[in-house]
Amino acid sequence: MARSKAKVYACCALMLLCVVSVIVCIIVLTRVSPVRCPGDDFSHAAVAADSERCSQIGRDMLKRGGSAVDGAIAALLCTSIMNPQSMGIGGGSIFTVMNSSGNVKIINSRETVPSNFRSDLLQSCPKTFQMMAGSHWIGVPGEIRGYEKAHRMYGKLPWADLFQPTIKLAREGFPVPPVQGRYIPYIDSNATQKLRELFSDQSGNLLKAGDIVKFKKLADTLEVIAEKGADGFYSGRIAQDLISDIQEAGGTLTAEDLAEYAVTVTDAWAVPLGEYQMYIPPPPAGGIVLSLILNILKGYQLSPASLSGEKKTLAYHRYIEAFKFANGLKKHIRDPKFVSEKLAKKFTTDSFADHIRSLIRGDKTLDPEIYNITPSVDGVGTTHLSVLAEDGSAVSVTSTINHIFGSKIFSPRTGIILNNELSDFCGRVDKMFPGEQPPSSMAPTVLKSPSKTLVIGSTGGSMITTGLASALMNHLWFGKSLKEAIAAPVVFVDSENTAKFEPGFDKDVIEALLALGHKQGTAKHFFNVVNAVEKQDGCICAVSDARKLGKPAGY
Repeated sequence: MARSKAKVYACCALMLLCVVSVIVCIIVLTRVSPVRCPGDDFSHAAVAADSERCSQIGRDMLKRGGSAVDGAIAALLCTSIMNPQSMGIGGGSIFTVMNSSGNVKIINSRETVPSNFRSDLLQSCPKTFQMMAGSHWIGVPGEIRGYEKAHRMYGKLPWADLFQPTIKLAREGFPVPPVQGRYIPYIDSNATQKLRELFSDQSGNLLKAGDIVKFKKLADTLEVIAEKGADGFYSGRIAQDLISDIQEAGGTLTAEDLAEYAVTVTDAWAVPLGEYQMYIPPPPAGGIVLSLILNILKGYQLSPASLSGEKKTLAYHRYIEAFKFANGLKKHIRDPKFVSEKLAKKFTTDSFADHIRSLIRGDKTLDPEIYNITPSVDGVGTTHLSVLAEDGSAVSVTSTINHIFGSKIFSPRTGIILNNELSDFCGRVDKMFPGEQPPSSMAPTVLKSPSKTLVIGSTGGSMITTGLASALMNHLWFGKSLKEAIAAPVVFVDSENTAKFEPGFDKDVIEALLALGHKQGTAKHFFNVVNAVEKQDGCICAVSDARKLGKPAGY
């Protein structure tokens, strides 16, 4: 009897051991056999920036255990020397940050109006677009305070570590990348001599792509900020030197303007978009314009079939009409510290989109006054990067010094190129106030569904909304891959409601749209550049727009 019981116990123990072994094997196999992702996709994390080197620097921070914010800050600092014509620490940025729990915050460090701005500044605004150089257009830089706030809220790696790769590159020098080389000729007679010297060789000739460029003074400044934090920029010797250089160039910024600068942190605005919740920054950012256009279009039930035959013309007709109405609402985008958000909030609702959609005709355009536009000055510039970390957290951040090389005012004591952000008020407001942030098209966006995450944003000033709306329409509704959706030729509807078609756009559709009454214009350049990262089924697709020769990086 005892032997029988012993056999039973032994059998039970053996069975239990087998079960435990199977469970352990499953766990081990699961851990060592990650999801196999196709092609160029990644399985853990990715960064999509304007340049491959900056994407790699951001990725390396993630691999070291850094947060999505750590990766973003490191990649932005790199971009400030790889594409200094677009952004830098003399400008400002907007972060849309989603933590691993899905909570989304906006960190807004856009530039602000200085306390002693020129009272007649808006009277000097041009009627048509031009690069607006000069110290009187400089806003109070917010970039570094934005990094500080984002790092304090979400950072994991030491602050100083995020600066080291860029300090090394800036001090040792590197070959001028093709895109930077493309814009160096914009440093013309309107630029200060000091800015010309920064981008000139020993013979005084402007650098070309492939020549070695160094940013030694900026490296010194970044070292101080790395050691002392943001206060090393907004007070002390760097602040004194920066203000001295700006005032010697005729600018009005003061040490008090720098000392009093404060970042704004808010909840993101959530807009339902099919299976997704789309998270956008509130005014003075351009998220409400993007949301209105997409809300109008989603009511048309667009699908891959919408690209066949006459349906394609109808789809793009409605797309252009949606932009025309959205252009008429841009004047309502103002800093909420000075204007109520109530009206802007209304523009994100389905009911408002339904109303606009009811006005759109399928067979013709409308009389110009119905769109209620107030012609303004279109802009260019900015950089964007998208980051998705291993824990599911994400950053979509757009940064800018505004026009190409900003104000073209260079601070030789600090190595900083200053923004010309106050020009964004031109044609949009009758009056501006000290401390006010200018209206912007920037719309760093995160879309989240139960099974997917899409981190996306665009650059290009007024073409930002174009880049985003086109990419999202092509990807979410027309069924194109993320890369195909971003690469697809766009139609830009300018501030006077003229349609400008990117080379490669369907010529038959263009002719059909003109027959419906749309006005066609021409654009010398299309500045829309979309960088995005998407996670689906455990795999991460990252795309840096080929228009700016960027490449993503991940692991």
